[in-house]
Amino acid sequence: MTSTPQSTTIDELVNRRLEELLPLKIAQGVEEALRAREEAKVPALAIIASKGTLDWAYPPFILGSTAAALGWDVSIFFTFYGLGLLKKDISDLKVSPLGNPGMPMKMPFGPEWFQGIDWNIPNLVQAGVPGFETLATKLMQQTIANKGVAGIDELRELSLEAGVKFTACQMTVDLFGFRHEDFIGGIDYAGAATFLPVAREADVTLFI
Repeated sequence: MTSTPQSTTIDELVNRRLEELLPLKIAQGVEEALRAREEAKVPALAIIASKGTLDWAYPPFILGSTAAALGWDVSIFFTFYGLGLLKKDISDLKVSPLGNPGMPMKMPFGPEWFQGIDWNIPNLVQAGVPGFETLATKLMQQTIANKGVAGIDELRELSLEAGVKFTACQMTVDLFGFRHEDFIGGIDYAGAATFLPVAREADVTLFI
């Protein structure tokens, strides 16, 4: 059956319209697929913990446990002095205001006006007075207790329960002469070559 000029024109218009709509449909489909994949992706956080003082022990555990509570995949790599945060006994963690001008020195006792004073103690006094570091540590511990902030051991346990992966730097373990028995259970031992791909793939990577 021979098509009439009118029917041919209608077919051409339909085909032309389909050709115009097809790329839009494909683009919409790809966009929706990418959006669905992005929404289904679990964010990842990688933290390198390199410091082992009382004040620097809080950031990796607070950030790690919080991210895990939000459903993130969290990995913390403990290296050099940060390795001490994985020891079974961390009651000896200290804090030193020496060389740290950003650290507030406020007394955790006495009347409110007294506690509000910033004690800008010169480095010469901090370095020259025997036991000053121990005093600063006691004051920090008292401040933490007064404010109801969880201790490092509590935050560490909370992080583990939330599924945060702890990895101890095996090179640092060997360097400092530690044994695996010195550390808490539930952790891995690996080198930088193992952790770097984890950090590369993470959405957020922090060095603390």
